[in-house]
Parts: sequence; structure tokens; C-alpha cells
Amino acid sequence: MNAPSEMSHEDVLRVKLEVLRREHRDLDAAIEALQSSLNPDQLTLRRLKKQKLMLKDSIARIEDELTPDIIA
Repeated sequence: MNAPSEMSHEDVLRVKLEVLRREHRDLDAAIEALQSSLNPDQLTLRRLKKQKLMLKDSIARIEDELTPDIIA
């Protein structure tokens, strides 16, 4: 029947990129919800923002790896 096919490195990166983007959106929503509360916990807010920034950096690295280098 159908043998399980392995994903290429690029396919794995694309899946990981989508997961990271989803986590980034979720963190954005969590930060927004926390900021709109009456007395937001500033330490938690700072941690969430730092985590969101680290995700953004990871997303940028993967996008750079997926984008071919074109020398003009």
C-alpha cells in the first residue's frame, strides 16, 4: 500500500513556521487580554512580551532559511 513518506527539511520548516506563527498570535491575544484587565500583572506582561519577541525572532530565522538567496 502507501509507504509512509518522509517530509523534506523544507516541509518540516514550513510546519514549524506555522506553529510558531499560531503561538505568536495566541500570545498577542493573551497580552491584549491581560493589558485590558483592571490591574494587569506587569511581570507576567513583560514575560509574555519577551516570549513573543523570541517567537518573532524564530519566525524570522525560519523565513530567512526558506527564502532562497538571490544575488542581483
